[in-house]
Amino acid sequence: MEQTFNLNHWANEWLLAKGLEASTVAYITLGLDILLVLLVSFIVDFIARKLILNYVTRYVNKSKNTYDDVFLDKKVFHGLAHILPAVIILKSLPLVFDGVDFSITFLEKIIIIYLIVLITGVASKFLRSLEHIGLHSKRFEGKPVSSYVQVGRIVLYIAAAVVIISMVVGKSPITILTAFGAATAVILLIFRDTILGLVASIQISSNDMVRLGDWVSMDKYGADGDVIEINLTTVKVRNWDKTITTVPTYAFISDSFKNWRGMQSMGVRRIKRSIYIDISSVKFVTDEMRDRYKTFARVSQFVVERQAEIDAYNEETGVDTSELINGRHMTNIGVFRKYALNYIMAHPKIDQNETVMVRQLQPTEKGLPLEIYCFSNDIAWVNYENIQSDLFDHLLAAAERFELKIFQNPSGSDFRQLASTSE
Repeated sequence: MEQTFNLNHWANEWLLAKGLEASTVAYITLGLDILLVLLVSFIVDFIARKLILNYVTRYVNKSKNTYDDVFLDKKVFHGLAHILPAVIILKSLPLVFDGVDFSITFLEKIIIIYLIVLITGVASKFLRSLEHIGLHSKRFEGKPVSSYVQVGRIVLYIAAAVVIISMVVGKSPITILTAFGAATAVILLIFRDTILGLVASIQISSNDMVRLGDWVSMDKYGADGDVIEINLTTVKVRNWDKTITTVPTYAFISDSFKNWRGMQSMGVRRIKRSIYIDISSVKFVTDEMRDRYKTFARVSQFVVERQAEIDAYNEETGVDTSELINGRHMTNIGVFRKYALNYIMAHPKIDQNETVMVRQLQPTEKGLPLEIYCFSNDIAWVNYENIQSDLFDHLLAAAERFELKIFQNPSGSDFRQLASTSE
């Protein structure tokens, strides 16, 4: 019978001519064949990595398309370069072990598993590249791209694991999946956070609840800052103190949180703070006080017009104004409230298109709250705080000019002063 050519036979005659035994020659030729296949594989791998990748790199660098740059940076092409040598080894096994009493099934399974791992790694890098492209694309701005990519990678790894297990145990992938179906309860327990995160990511995306760069506040988790990453299971928030808070993704569905995106998009930021007035300092305006108020530029016209209105009413009703409690009279807190309103409305850093208001709140044990409600037209944190401080610096100092006292709990110096006066 004519002998077919295979790698095991190429050195037989030469070795036998050297007087070696046939069994020894078989092992030597087998070793030489294995070395030859490995050498060819290394050469192919070198060519793929050095020559082909260099060509691909030059082409990518010249290309105007930015997507291929991402694939090159994520080493997608590097992973592809390692696949060809493995394929060569796999295809060479029947030739190398032809005529040898050895089962190559085990080696084929190992190489196929290696190929599956390589292909899975390439596919994973490809998905990471798509994630990078999505995160830097305006079309997907604010979308939880990382969550979707993580789901894809999980499915990819599960599929690869099922195929590998099926090869090891000699069962079909369908049989393995059926066995997994029986362990659904365990899988649900293990991947509980992942499943909840997936559902939450879909709801967050569809309802546009949270985007990258949004300023969010969640008191329950101590998060107050910008969203820097949205993953399948977690959302990372960089707080204003530069710490990082990791919040479960599904918490944005199950718990309440505050998103300041509306403020950022409107370009205004609310100022809502109260000055507490000592109620004992609230009183009617006397003639002397009214004359002094007329010298205050921001309320002089108001005082004149208001007094004319009050005089007309009192004259019409015929009340005895010798007693201030009769009829209508201005109060120092009312004039101060008007002064504060005019001051805020004239401030260049207050947006006059939004609500501007100075109002009284329910009196408390700390005094009468006089709330300032307006919107700064500068939302930068430092600028906003400076604007707010400037407003209250002036109003707190101006209150004394209206014979109003700012409420403050007694301090140690107050008690020492009281003790010294009593002596």
